[in-house]
Amino acid sequence: MVNPLNPELFGKNALDLGILVCGHGSRNRLAVEEFAQLVDGIRKVLPGIPVEYGYLEFARPTLKEGLDRLKSLSVNRVLAIPAMLFAAGHAKNDIPSTLNRYSAENGLTIEYGRELGICNHMIGAAGFRIEQALSPLNSMPLSETLLVVVGRGSSDPDANSNVSKITRMLVEGFGFGWGETVFSGVTFPLVEPGLRHLVKLGFKRIIVFPYFLFSGVLVSRIREHTKKVSAEFPMVEFVSASYLGNQPLVVKTFVERIIDTLEGNTAMNCALCKYRSQVLGFENEVGLVQRSHHSHVEGLDKTCDLCESECTGACDSFYTHDHDHGHTHTHDHDHIVYPHANHPLGPVSKHQSLEAKNKEN
Repeated sequence: MVNPLNPELFGKNALDLGILVCGHGSRNRLAVEEFAQLVDGIRKVLPGIPVEYGYLEFARPTLKEGLDRLKSLSVNRVLAIPAMLFAAGHAKNDIPSTLNRYSAENGLTIEYGRELGICNHMIGAAGFRIEQALSPLNSMPLSETLLVVVGRGSSDPDANSNVSKITRMLVEGFGFGWGETVFSGVTFPLVEPGLRHLVKLGFKRIIVFPYFLFSGVLVSRIREHTKKVSAEFPMVEFVSASYLGNQPLVVKTFVERIIDTLEGNTAMNCALCKYRSQVLGFENEVGLVQRSHHSHVEGLDKTCDLCESECTGACDSFYTHDHDHGHTHTHDHDHIVYPHANHPLGPVSKHQSLEAKNKEN
C-alpha cells in the first residue's frame, strides 16, 4: 500500500494545484476501468489535491475535458503526467501538443512531466508479475528458463531500446538462463516470428511477459500469438505472465513523477531522441513539428464491453474494421513511415497476413 503524502510537500500554493494523468485511451472497457482505478490510487496518496485524468483517443474524458474539470475547481497550475511506460511519439508529440494548445487558449499554467521510464519501482512491479506466473509451476531451475519481454513497439528506437533494458534487468535479477525482447507491433521482431526463433535456443520453459500497463486488444494478441507458437512446439512449456496493471509500485512511480514535475526534474533522454539528434537510421526526423495525430478519434467513446476479465480479443474485428486502429497498420497515423517497415520479422509482414485473413473471412 502506498502511504499518503502530506499536501504541505507541494508548498503554500497547493490549493491552486491540480494533477492531470494523461492516458492513451482504449476501446476495451476493462482497460479504461483499470486506468480509472489507478488514478483513484493516486488520489488516495495525494489527499486534498485535485487529481483528474484524460485520454488522447477512444475514451472519455478527453485531455481537454480533464483540464476543464481542474479549471472548474479553481486550479490555476496543473502538473500533467504522461501515463506512458517510455517516451515515444505519444509522450513527445501528441500529449504536449494538446496541452500546449489548451494552455494557450485558456491561460492555464501546465507543467509537463516525464514518462514512467526505467526505475526500481517499475522493475519491481514487473518482477512481481513474473513471480506470480512462476509460483504455481513445477520446480525448474530459472537458469533453464527463458524470459521473453513483450514491448508495445514504437517507431522511436530509444523507446524500443528501453524495453530491452527492462528485459536485461529482469534476467539478471532473477537469474534466467536467457532473455529476449519482442514487440507487439510497429517494429521488429514481432511476437510470433520472434518466439519461433527463440524456440531454437532449446529451452523447455518460456515465460512470456507483456510489459504493458493495462489490458486490451494488444495484450490479447500477445496471448493468441503465444498460443499459436505453443501449439506448434508442444515440447516447450509456454507460460503467460500478467501485464503490470495497478500494482502498488506502479502507483508509487506515478507519485514520484508528480514530485519530479513539481521540482522541475522532467528532462527526457534528449541525447538519443530522434527529433533532437542524428540517431542512426532516423536522421530525417530531426526537428519535425510537434503536433498531435489523434484529433480524428479524440473523445470517440465506443467502448467494447464484451470482456469481464482480461481482454479476450473477442472484439478484435471491431477494432480493425471500424477504424483500423488495432495498430495493425504499418505506421503511426500520418507519422513519417518507420524506416524498417519491410523487415521480414516486422510490421509489414504482420499487416499483410491480417489483410489475407480478412479477405478469407
